[in-house]
Amino acid sequence: MECNIDANKATCNCTYEPCPRKGKCCECIAYHLKYDELPACAFPSEVEKTYDRSFGRFVQVYASKARG
Repeated sequence: MECNIDANKATCNCTYEPCPRKGKCCECIAYHLKYDELPACAFPSEVEKTYDRSFGRFVQVYASKARG
């Protein structure tokens, strides 16, 4: 499978502009997991902008959505 960087960039909500992994999802996921966090695409845009990409923040965001 070939990586389609342009298509990936079109849907990437990462606001960290100098990121060298933008559009390279495999590299991005591996990088963030190494630091015990998730990539921007796992979060709604308003949360992503805080740069808190921790697993705890992920659970907090989606647990509140599940409760309504």
